[in-house]
Amino acid sequence: MVKNSRILVLGGWGLVGSAICRKLMEYSPSKLFVSSLNRNEAEDAVKNLREEFKEQNPDMFEPRWGNVFTRTEFKSTNWNTVLSDSGKRKKVVSDVFDELNANILNLSELYTLIADTKPDIVIDCINTATAIAYQDVYNTTKAVVKKIENDELDVESVERMMASMYIPQLIRHIQILYRALLDTKTKLYIKVGTSGTGGMGLNIPYTHSEERPSRVLLAKSAVAGAQSLLLFLQARTPNGPIVKEIKPTAAIAWKKIAYGKVIRKGNTIPLVDMMPENAHEISSSLNFEYLKGVVNTGKDYESVYIDTGENGIFSKCEFQAIGSLGQMEIITPEEIADYVVYEAIGGNTGKEIIQGLDSFTMGPTYRGGMLYSRAVDKLRELEKLNGVDSIAFEMLGPPRLSKLLYEAHIMKRIAITMTGILNYKPEDLSTKAVELLQNDKKLRSEMLSIGLVILMPDGKKYLRGKDIKIPAKFDKTEIPMTNELVNKWCNEAWIDLRHDNFRNWQKIFKNIIIQADKISANDTSSRFSFTKDYWNNYEIIDEGKLVGWIFENEDHGWRFKR
Repeated sequence: MVKNSRILVLGGWGLVGSAICRKLMEYSPSKLFVSSLNRNEAEDAVKNLREEFKEQNPDMFEPRWGNVFTRTEFKSTNWNTVLSDSGKRKKVVSDVFDELNANILNLSELYTLIADTKPDIVIDCINTATAIAYQDVYNTTKAVVKKIENDELDVESVERMMASMYIPQLIRHIQILYRALLDTKTKLYIKVGTSGTGGMGLNIPYTHSEERPSRVLLAKSAVAGAQSLLLFLQARTPNGPIVKEIKPTAAIAWKKIAYGKVIRKGNTIPLVDMMPENAHEISSSLNFEYLKGVVNTGKDYESVYIDTGENGIFSKCEFQAIGSLGQMEIITPEEIADYVVYEAIGGNTGKEIIQGLDSFTMGPTYRGGMLYSRAVDKLRELEKLNGVDSIAFEMLGPPRLSKLLYEAHIMKRIAITMTGILNYKPEDLSTKAVELLQNDKKLRSEMLSIGLVILMPDGKKYLRGKDIKIPAKFDKTEIPMTNELVNKWCNEAWIDLRHDNFRNWQKIFKNIIIQADKISANDTSSRFSFTKDYWNNYEIIDEGKLVGWIFENEDHGWRFKR
């Protein structure tokens, strides 16, 4: 799959990303896009590749840069600068919390990057968990709580807290990623993930907090785990790319060993000093701003260090401690690259966790299928005994499910059979549906009571109950109602008694019958599911079966791992 492919490596300047780029070159890709957060990083990575692979056309390597967790206009802007600007901050909140739409997609740097490069393969080496979780919602929330207590709460503080929420950001990131991969017909996505603790447990001693482990560190692990499960779901989505994840559980090292200035969070550490005779007295409080006796030496901290890439630099002793047996221990970036690229060329490393989740999660069972049929028979028996129709309660969701089930039930009450419904004109079905709902108060009341709206045939009047599921109310008491929105709400949840809706239903019935009629009565193999026998020879409209077919064949909501 790698040979002659266009490959986008996200985080390609980093320790693992650069090792993967070098390993990929053994399999002759046609184009390598190397993406990093900063322009100088991406260009440096490409420069190194061009020097190492001089025999290749230099244009084969192309640098890309920017923050893929925000919109393109902010991709090279310091995040604190973005959040300090009221207008920019509101855009960030909107991009994360608004319903996903074309505008959000097109403004996203991640979507733009994938759309522009049109990769056959995306290999994602960005530490997503760190990028999201280290925004530290705990301290942000603490600041908000303090302002609430002092009656000083302001819009900026609330928006900053919203912008630091982990799960909404991760969900939006995965939504955009999925749409980008789908729209560009990318064939394979491989994530290099993390456990967040270097493979250690809750007793990990390496934290930057009084807690052990710190909430921020656990948040990182939680985001990493949530991302893995979202990728697991993405891998189960039909017609999308193959999705894989390699998750190293050890300290990844190293990039280089050297002597020089110690860089922490991008800055040098100025050396300061305090003479023993200037020691401060222990008192009832510690003043962080009281610096009497503290002097600058005019020098920066310099020492021997080992560069571990994104995790920063360690001293010899720190590296010895973290790599000791029983601690994080060490895995090299080249080993990770070997696993990632072997999976990319179609190999099976046994270390790909999506496949592992598939193997060890429990799916449908024979017993479940057998008892399912028995449960449906018992439900029918109780329906008959109590003289009721059990259609929908609007607890399973989505509201579209309830809408379709009740519309199917209305047609069943009108025509009984699947073929019978085709004998009516759409206009007659609308008329008969109105008559049914006028005369059957119980049916009408059940639909309205669970939050469904009934749109009358003229499209100008509607029936409603106290609760309305769609559109969602949120904190509003009134929202616009346009023809476009009404059509959207009808698709999502409203019982639609207009002629066109019944015409669409008739098309669905025709498609089902055409599909089933193509299957020879003599074919009794296991090849086909939706046979005439499945549909009871069209002699009854079975609401549940019908909507199950719609969700699979019309809405493409089927599972392909059965």
